[in-house]
Formats: sequence, C-alpha cells, structure tokens
Amino acid sequence: MDGSTNSLDDVSAGSSAEYPDRVSMMEGRLQLQENEITLLKSSLADALRRLRLHDQLIPLLRQQLIAVNPAAARVLNQVFCSDSFSSSRKLSSSSALDGTRHPTTSQVGNNIEGENGHYGDNGSLAPMCKPPTYDRATQTELTPLGQDQVLDRVPLALTSDIQSLSLEDALPKGISLTEGSRAKLHRIQGLEEEDEEVEKEKDLSRASSVEEPIHPTTIRSLQREDLQDPNGSTESLSSARQTPISGSPAPPKDLPPSPRSGPLSTILEGQNKPLVRRNSEKLAKDPQEKTKKRLDKKAASSANLLTRSPSLESRTKDLIASAGSPGSRRGTQGQSIKMFIRGRPITMYVPSNIQNYDDLRMEPPVEKLELDWVYGYRGRDCRANLYLLASGEAVYFIACVVVLYHINNRTQRHYSKHTDCVRCLTIHPDKVRVASGQTAGVDKDGKPLQPYVHIWDSSTLITLQQIGLGTFERGVGSVAFSFADSGAFLCVIDDSNEHMLSVWDCAKGTKHAEVKSTNEAVFTVEFNPNDSTNIITCGKSHVYFWTLSAGSLTKKQGIFGKYKKPKFIQCFVFSLTGDVLTGDSEGNILTWGKSPGDVKTLGKGAKETFQIMRQTRAHDGSVFTLCMLQGGALLSGGGKDRKIIRWSADLAPERECEIPEMFGAVRCIADVDGEEVLVGTTRNAILRGTFSDGFVAIVQGHVDEMWGLATHPSQDVFLTCGHDRQVCVWNTEEHKLDWCTTLEEYGLCADFCPNGAVVSVGLSTGRWLVLDLQTKDVVSDYTDGNEQLSVMRYSPDGSFLAVGSHDNFIYIYNVTESGRRYSRYGKCNGHSSFITHLDWSKDGKYIMSNSGDYEILYWDIAGGCKLLRNRYESKDREWASYTCVLGFHVMGVWLEGSDGTDINALCRSHNERMVAVADDFCKVHLFQYPCPKPKAPNHIYEGHGSHVTNVRFTHCDSHVLSMGGKDTCILQWRVKRGGMGDSGGDRLHSSSSTSTSSPEP
Repeated sequence: MDGSTNSLDDVSAGSSAEYPDRVSMMEGRLQLQENEITLLKSSLADALRRLRLHDQLIPLLRQQLIAVNPAAARVLNQVFCSDSFSSSRKLSSSSALDGTRHPTTSQVGNNIEGENGHYGDNGSLAPMCKPPTYDRATQTELTPLGQDQVLDRVPLALTSDIQSLSLEDALPKGISLTEGSRAKLHRIQGLEEEDEEVEKEKDLSRASSVEEPIHPTTIRSLQREDLQDPNGSTESLSSARQTPISGSPAPPKDLPPSPRSGPLSTILEGQNKPLVRRNSEKLAKDPQEKTKKRLDKKAASSANLLTRSPSLESRTKDLIASAGSPGSRRGTQGQSIKMFIRGRPITMYVPSNIQNYDDLRMEPPVEKLELDWVYGYRGRDCRANLYLLASGEAVYFIACVVVLYHINNRTQRHYSKHTDCVRCLTIHPDKVRVASGQTAGVDKDGKPLQPYVHIWDSSTLITLQQIGLGTFERGVGSVAFSFADSGAFLCVIDDSNEHMLSVWDCAKGTKHAEVKSTNEAVFTVEFNPNDSTNIITCGKSHVYFWTLSAGSLTKKQGIFGKYKKPKFIQCFVFSLTGDVLTGDSEGNILTWGKSPGDVKTLGKGAKETFQIMRQTRAHDGSVFTLCMLQGGALLSGGGKDRKIIRWSADLAPERECEIPEMFGAVRCIADVDGEEVLVGTTRNAILRGTFSDGFVAIVQGHVDEMWGLATHPSQDVFLTCGHDRQVCVWNTEEHKLDWCTTLEEYGLCADFCPNGAVVSVGLSTGRWLVLDLQTKDVVSDYTDGNEQLSVMRYSPDGSFLAVGSHDNFIYIYNVTESGRRYSRYGKCNGHSSFITHLDWSKDGKYIMSNSGDYEILYWDIAGGCKLLRNRYESKDREWASYTCVLGFHVMGVWLEGSDGTDINALCRSHNERMVAVADDFCKVHLFQYPCPKPKAPNHIYEGHGSHVTNVRFTHCDSHVLSMGGKDTCILQWRVKRGGMGDSGGDRLHSSSSTSTSSPEP
C-alpha cells in the first residue's frame, strides 16, 4: 500500500504528460496484487479442505478398527496423557502438521506396550491419560504415542516403520475388510489435489475455525531435512515411504510384545496424514487474543505458502508451469503440473506413459498448412471492390486476403501480404496490376499497426510497391489509378478526420501532393480518364472537383443550385463525352458539367463552375453503384429496390431486372463482355448472369459474426452458423454452398451425429434443433434452460448427446432412431461458470469439460452423470476428440502472458498427430500433438481480419477449416504432409508467419 500511496502522490505532483504512464504503472501493480490474492485464497481453501477431510478420517478409522478388533477400544481411550498434552504444545506448527517419518537415531524400544495396556519405561506406568473428545468446538485428535509423549525427547513419528494410513495395514494378519468398508475409506482417501478447482471460496468462511493451512511444499522440505542421518546422508522419499526404517530396533527380549502392539502401532505411527491438535486457541484466555493469535497464524502460514510456491518466482507472468508433488494419496508416484491463468491454479496430471516430463522435447509438426480456398466476399460495408482482370479472374477481397477467382475454371489464387483487413481495391489501366489498401488495426499487445497500400502484379502475386507506410491514419478508404498517363499516379484517401487526399508516384513510391479534403465521409475517388490533373471525390453531401498543379491540389465544390441536395453522393462515373454522372441517396442520377463563370453577377474575375446539367430518376432508394459499358451504355444498381437497370447513352432506360431478396441490395457491378456482368451484393454474395437469363451466385458467405462450425464424420462437408441466423452446409471438394436455411434465432454451436444423417445446432436462447442433412427439415426441437448454448457433442457411438450451456450445466440426452429421437438422460451439475468446451472418451462413458472460469472437470456419464472428484484417475483416459482448450495434452498451446480468453478453440486431428488452434489475434496455429510443455513450437498462419472463433479438421485430416468472427470469412487450409515440397507462397516461422499463395517480392 505504501507504493500505491507514493504513486498517487507522484501523479498529483507530476505533470499531466506523465499521468497516463503512472496510471498504467498503478494498474499493473493492482493486477499483480489481485493475482497474488487469488493464489492465496486458492491455497488457503486447499489447506482447509485437507483439515476437514482429516476430521472425517479419524472417527471412521477408529470405528472401523473397533468393529474388526474390539480389544483395541481400550487402548484408543488412553491416548492423551498429561505429559503428551504438554509436550505436543511444544511442537511448532510446521512440525506438528508435517507428519513425515524420521529415521530413528536413538533407542525407542523401551517404549512398548505392556500386558496391562499401559506404556512405560522398564515396567513403570505412564501417567493417567486424557481421553479424546469429538465435539466440533473442542475437538482433540489422536496423537501418535511414542517416546516423545513420555520422555519429551524424541520428535513426532520417529517410532515405527509403518508406511500408510490404510486400514488394511492396521489390521491383524488374517483379517480383511469388506468391500463396503473399503469403499467408505476410499471415498475419503481418493480426494486429490485438483479439488482446489472444485472447492468454492465460500469454504473459507464455512471453515474459518481451522487455524493453519498445510502446503505440500512445506511437507516436502521438512521431509528432506528429517531424512538426513547424523553424517549428513539423505534417504529418498520413496525409500522412506516404501521400506521399513532400518534404524528401528527390535523389542527387548525380556519384555514379550503384546498381541495388540503391532496393529495399534501401525495405525498410530504410519499415517500419511498428520494427526495433530487443532484446539490450541482455547489456551488463550482473552477472546481478542484468541482472534489475534488465529489471524497471526493464518498470515504466517499464508506467507509460507507464497514464499515456497514456485509459481511466485515469476508471478508477474500469468501463465507458468512447474512440476508438482506426487499426485496420488494411494502410493502412486505420479507427477502433476500446475498452470496458472490470471492467478488461478490449474492442476494437470502427467499420464503414466510419460516417464520424465522434464525430458520431453517439443517440435513443430512436420505437416504445414497452405491456403486452399476462401469462402465469402465483403460487400456489406465496402464499395467498388469487384473488378474483372484480363486473365478472366474476378478480383475482390475479404478479411486480409485479396481473392482472384477464375469465373470459368472456378479456381482461386490469393494475395495475402496484408497484415489487417483490406478496405479498398482498384485495378491499373493494364488490368494486370492491382492496388489494395488496408485498415490500421492493432497487434496482440495492443500496439497500432500502420496502414498502407500495396501495388502488386496479379499474374505473379509479387508486391511491386508499398505506398504510404507511416503516412496514413486509421486506414485507407479509397484508391484510384490515373488513366491518361497509363497509371503513373495513384490517388489515396485515408480514414483520418480530415480524410487526407494524397497523390503518389507509382514507380518511385513517393508522395507527389497531399491536401486535407473534408471532415465529412468520403466514399470514392477517381482520376478523369482524359486528364490526370483532374480528380473527383464524393461522399456525404458533397462532390469535389480537384485540380493537380505543380505538386499542389485545389478544389471546387459542385453546385446543386435548384436541385435538392442529397444526403449522400454514393458513386460516380465518367461518360464517354466527359460528363460526370453521380448516383445519390435520393435515387437520382445527376449529370454534371462545366459552366462558364457568371460575369454578370461575379464580374470579370468569375471562374467556371461545376453544376448539375440534368437529373434522372433511377431507383427507389439509393443508387449504390454505376458501371459504364464499352458502347456508352450505363448500368445502375439500386439499394432498396434491388434492381439493375441498363440505360442508353442519353440515359433512357432499356432493360431492368431484380436481384433475389436473399442476396440483398446491389453493391457494385463489373462488366464481363458487355452482356454478362458480375454483381456484388450487400449480403456478401457475388452473382453472375445476364438480363435475359437471370443471375446465379458464384460466391456466397455469412453476413455477421460466426461461431458454430462442425465437420461431417465421413463426407467432405462442413456446417457453419452465426449471428445472421443462417445455417450453411458447404462442400470442401467442390468449394460451394450445398444449402442454407434461416432460423428464428442465431446459432452458436453444432455437431454432426456419427451416422452423418442429422446435425444438431445450438441456439442463443437455450433451444437446439436437429436438422436432416438431406431434406433440411427440423426433425427434433428441444430447449434446455434460457441461456445460450455453447457446445454440442455426440458420443463416439452416437448413443448420447451432450449439450453445454451458459447456465453452467451439461445436459445429457439418449439418442435413438438414428439421431431423430432424444430423451433426457441426466444433467451434469458442478461447474461454477458457463460451459465452453467438452469431449467424450473413446468408450463413450466419460466427459471432459472446460468452463469460463478455467475449470477442468470430468464426469462419469454411464454412472449417472456424476462428477469425478479424483481427477488423477482420468490422466490415462483416451478421448475420442480433443477440443477442450485446457488439458495436459494441449498445455503448450498457451502463450506466455495469456489471460484465459486468448484461445477460442482448438481441434486435434483424427490421426492424433496435430492440433489446430484458433486465437484471439487473427491467427491460426498448428502444433504437434501432444504438446504438454509451455512455449511449444508451432506454425502460425495469417489471413483472418478478426478473432478466429473456431477451427476443425475434416474427416480425413486433408484440410483445416478456420472461421473468423467479425470478418465473416471461412478459410480452408490444405494440410501438406511431411516431406512434400513447400510452395513459394508459405512464410513459416516459429513465432510469426503468414500462409499465403503470394510469393515474396
């Protein structure tokens, strides 16, 4: 707190320029403190849970022992002598809670039980013993009897060679436990360290009477100290636990051992869990002193936890992993790994087939990805972004990729050198070179990425020039080549507040002129095809006519005069006569021309002006696009009426047609041969056709954020769904949309039934549907809760369906009639946050699930949807799929500093060799499987312009499908097997790479 106070004083005294830096520094300190508090709470909850289990264990052991050996009851009632009461108080908290076994260094053979049931030295009787009590308020527990209690000289637990607290070890030979008794004990002993994720923080208040948590680090360190002999040698922990202590002497020959001494000594001295006094606060007379003492001890124990925890050596990092203590309380020497996300510990157990975790070596996979196909087109919010090249390819963009689609051969090539979303496009007069501009964006650290324009060759996909890096603000809104001088100049308008207009030399990449255009929105810019010194821009309520002269730009505003000034000038073209034709938001086509200066009104110095010569009513609603044909005819595309109208050279309507409503309004038009045209629409589709034959879609895509993705179990088919309420089924081989249907609510998740006949889709309202893949009909309709569903997953044999919801439950359904009939089987209740991912085991009996608060839970579905509290037992379980983002086998996919939401989805390949990962930074990663170590090397691929929401392998692992969020883009990646030659288009690095069909310049 002192550091925070000083920081506040510095901020108030410092200059205003330093204020953001100091605030950032304080926020960082506060975040570190929050992470430390979270870790402390988790450690305390774990220690308190251990003590509660200890309370439950002692009475049960006592009852079981008396049940099988009634003669032991008399000895159990004589365990607390007055000497032991005073001596036990002298033990430090760490020693009392340790419970480890020490090699004996002095004779303790005289401390044996006589026939009268008392302990003594050479036949002398011990003082009277105090019986134990079991009241919760004043509880005393069994303390091991030994020389420490009588002579107050030997530390706790130095007097036996017993290895465990198992009841079987405590029984006389020949007596065995029934199955029921053993089950009761195992239910207590089977609880593992990983329950710290299941235990809630409310346990702190419910068990506040417990004094001091125990941490495994403390026990291990004391064991190492206690296992040293007087000469300094050290015995291994495993030897101390599994073999009798060699220093333990045999009983004296003059005192025959009691028949009860063996079993009783086993129980008292060989415990794994320490048996200690926990009511020492009664000794404090003053209540305030009691409270203070209790809090001091808690604070001291907490400090011990923090200082000993290996995670705090680098607690400024959100994600670390370290080897933990043995994972089983039943004697199995398993390893556990702890990973911390935002201060929350996540324990993961090392499978049995990994002998040495530290010796594992992580390598990138031998397979690589190559961009194969791009589904979608960005027409909903961009203009003038569809052109036809001389090669017969349509060029357009979506996300960070410029697509070159051959309309006859139905093939794609891709230019992928942009680092963020492409916003504008134009082609050179030679119809070979292309200029494309991108938005600014930010990287994963929040630092801005500077926008620029690339001029590139469409035949070779080589970048010829990079324009304006570090000059443009926010992004590039519009670009245009000059025509009169064969494309020597490029005009650019950026997205800054002033919408800076700049002219660049294409060959040199240098700026020729720059000027502020307007504070209003600017939609498009073009050079006069007959004069490169004349430039026109249009946008909100304006048309500007610019003149380029001697490196400077001057403008003249178009005069509307007697005509109504529209709110938006959406587009314009140049007629063959040199006139300018504009389309506006009122549905009119305006013809502009030069008018001589009004000498009568303005005098001899009057200059020529640009005024409206003619107004033509064209559409109901906005005119979104104009396209000039070779013969002088004009095509106009409407917004509200969705019409395409052909006009003669003198603007007389000739023909018209209407675009189907499912495709939206007309966004832009590209001429193919004077008769056939390409039409881009506002619902992200590209149509091809003629006025006589109509139009068909050659490119289609979603129009809003997508989340649901599922691949068919045996066919080259996948399904997508998103916020646009569309469910689309695509064919990966033919690269086309098979069918699409619209739902009442938007879909968020989906999964195919293993028989491939039906598919389940989870919606945003808790409702889920089952669709027939052939007929598109809804065969089942159910609702679970009233919150959105996040995951649907069929069991491997298709007999169960698991539905994960944001209400924290997993609903399990029996599936019959080939996936067409469902009945509720059970509900998995135990997560404290919404379900994010889940997977079935290969035998279809268990489920592994993740939640929004980074929990990993396991469920026994065949046993009645029960939560498996002992996660250690699931470490060797095999999973039919692996989509959970948290788990030992995929721990290496998390980058250092991840906050838990940086990875949206992952998918293991069916051959279990690769893991594809979708992150929050527009990247797709490919790791080898398994990848259980941090900072695992991987291949990284760019192409998306938004967070990647989902990723899946096809049924034969031939392709990977990734889905963007806001960019509405689906990328299909071809998996290139090891040993195959790399294409020149891939740029692969262990930390940063781009997968693209574009070779390096």
